[in-house]
Amino acid sequence: MQNETYEIMHLNRKVARIDQGGHCKIYYKSFMPYNLCFEEQDDINTLADNITNFYSWCAARLFPSNRKYAKEILNSAGMTQVATNRERAETALTYHCASLTDVFWVRCIGEKALFCDVNLYDNYLEQSCVDIALKGRRRNACGGYLARDFATGGHFPKAWQRKNGAFRLLKGGGEDVVERELLASRICRCFNVSQVLYEEDFLDGEKVVVSDNMTSKEYSIATLKAFEICSGNHGRDTRQCILQLDSYNYYMMNIIDYLVGNTDRHGENWGVFVDNSNNKPICLHKLMDFNRAFDSYGTMEGADCQTVFGMNMTQKEAALQAVGEVGLNQVREVEESLFAYFPQYYGMFVRRLALLKQEQRRRKMR
Repeated sequence: MQNETYEIMHLNRKVARIDQGGHCKIYYKSFMPYNLCFEEQDDINTLADNITNFYSWCAARLFPSNRKYAKEILNSAGMTQVATNRERAETALTYHCASLTDVFWVRCIGEKALFCDVNLYDNYLEQSCVDIALKGRRRNACGGYLARDFATGGHFPKAWQRKNGAFRLLKGGGEDVVERELLASRICRCFNVSQVLYEEDFLDGEKVVVSDNMTSKEYSIATLKAFEICSGNHGRDTRQCILQLDSYNYYMMNIIDYLVGNTDRHGENWGVFVDNSNNKPICLHKLMDFNRAFDSYGTMEGADCQTVFGMNMTQKEAALQAVGEVGLNQVREVEESLFAYFPQYYGMFVRRLALLKQEQRRRKMR
């Protein structure tokens, strides 16, 4: 990384700048990334915090180092393996920290690049990127194209593919993983909840799951982890903010995760939709990511609930509370035929659903 001053951009708006000594200037505080904090002070501790925060933010815009085929992606792009936050930041900065999750990016001061030059909605991928990111096939490919997948998080193999003018996400990991996500998605559709729709597809004969991209130049997503940082920086209680923003889909998330035994609802797997015109949250983003569904399906209690902000609750307890708050909101029956690939899960699903129906009846009788 050269001795540069960087500009943090939101679309074509210059939001802030920072140099490598940590000296910064914030132009539009309300348009700062939710998980990036700068302080305009010149004491040594603040300067160190500023540059550390910047490197961490840039590094977070690169896929996890333990992503399957991560080495193949980096090698094919002609980039070095990365370990530290600074090394990861250096890699992310080579493609302006662009992402399909939001409209933030970075340029060097004096650079003439515009959002139209670097954004991933207009500057799309080649098929070679899909082959490397999803299947680990080593091909010669330019870093500019491969960078289009660098900002997608998660540990399972995945890649973005442009089709009919829009992006869709392909996820692999083996037939068992794919079938888990498909079954969870089919169950989820039997309830009134905002959700990503996962469908079955094939890539070179291998079964994958596909879904449409939920973001655009108009709407971004921010993870719950990023939202918590933003709330903390403004002295707000994250739980209260979430409940005020979209209590219905928050409680429905806890119901669905209990019913399908999802154990992977950490702070990177849920969050908020953001209106790019003002950088403000408008609701929870669509329920997504069920690779790890049915992992905690041996007992009625389920796993510890990850979405209750430090409270000690099982998934069962969180789901019962949610039914009390918003009801069950089932819109169609969950047919046994959906469990053709996983017949062993049907009995537990029926028992969990019956428990929640019983709670709903009990609440109505009060």
